[in-house]
Amino acid sequence: MGDMSLEKVSENYGDVLKEIGNIGAGNAMTALSQMLQCKVDMQVPQVKLLDFAEVGEIMGGEEQIMVGVFLGVEGDITGSMMFLVEQASAKHLINKIMMGMAPEGDEFTEMELSAMKEVGNIITGAYLNSLSSLTNLKIFPTPPQLTVDMACAILSVPAIYFGTMGDKILLIQSQFYDEVEIDGYFILIPDLDSYSKILTSLGIPVL
Repeated sequence: MGDMSLEKVSENYGDVLKEIGNIGAGNAMTALSQMLQCKVDMQVPQVKLLDFAEVGEIMGGEEQIMVGVFLGVEGDITGSMMFLVEQASAKHLINKIMMGMAPEGDEFTEMELSAMKEVGNIITGAYLNSLSSLTNLKIFPTPPQLTVDMACAILSVPAIYFGTMGDKILLIQSQFYDEVEIDGYFILIPDLDSYSKILTSLGIPVL
């Protein structure tokens, strides 16, 4: 892509990135609905290119405790992906999966963490499957890692990864709800060559 940067990708192909975000998030919510065995409504996702500091603010401040699922992306495109959700929302999802049997309190048991990792695995897998179907590219997720920490600490992982490409991050914010409203955040981090492959596969000439 020559001197292509993430800013240029966003500037020139913002509508395409938003559409990919919409389809991916929609697929992920369908998978979540099937897992929870209840209807999950979703608002149109917000797709934004932001500074890392701004991402923390959107999530309720850099000290907001978040649950993050992080996995690598391999195959025709390479990079990584994160799904983050606020602590109380994670508790709600886990409680639904455990049929209301999750223990009270802010701390997570090993069983709860395992359940949340499975939620993240299914959601991110569905997201990547939709991207694969859309582009006809082979995309394989690595086993997920789960972290419970402050937003700033979790975001330091993609911040280090992104350091070579600038200080911006592509954030897909998806509000979804059954009886409570949940903000979920997808951070898709393909390397720049992968952006080129994604756009080319969709028949879009890369400038």
